[in-house]
Amino acid sequence: MDLILWRHADAKGADGPVADADRELTAAGLRHAHQMAEWLLQQRLRDPVVLSGPARRAMQTAQTLGLPVKVMRQLGVGASVADLLGAAEWPDRPGAIILVSHQPALGRVASLLLAGVEADWTIKKAGVWWFTNRVRHDETQTVLRGVRNP
Repeated sequence: MDLILWRHADAKGADGPVADADRELTAAGLRHAHQMAEWLLQQRLRDPVVLSGPARRAMQTAQTLGLPVKVMRQLGVGASVADLLGAAEWPDRPGAIILVSHQPALGRVASLLLAGVEADWTIKKAGVWWFTNRVRHDETQTVLRGVRNP
């Protein structure tokens, strides 16, 4: 299984009359999301499934891939590590899962997968962390395949 954690790109500020869930990507954020989407598409992922949180900025980021996007409440602001890993069905779901969500949950998932404990690691806006799992000598291993930022 490939698990790709993708933090939403830069969004307009929270100040003003717009609710947090309705914040749109900035022009730079949209450009960065397209940049990362292009890179992801070049990776020729096996049977990619795109899952996004319901915030507009997350959905806009996910939509730059041009693939169907399933919006899931459990990937929204305030999600937990269990929410994200449960949505992805890690490590048992076949193919590639692209989770578009928020900090701090994404960083905590990355920390848990690599270090075995939840810690507040930072994933940059529009950044991608790509994990895979494999079995070697009857032991399941998590592998970091790549980290990419716009």
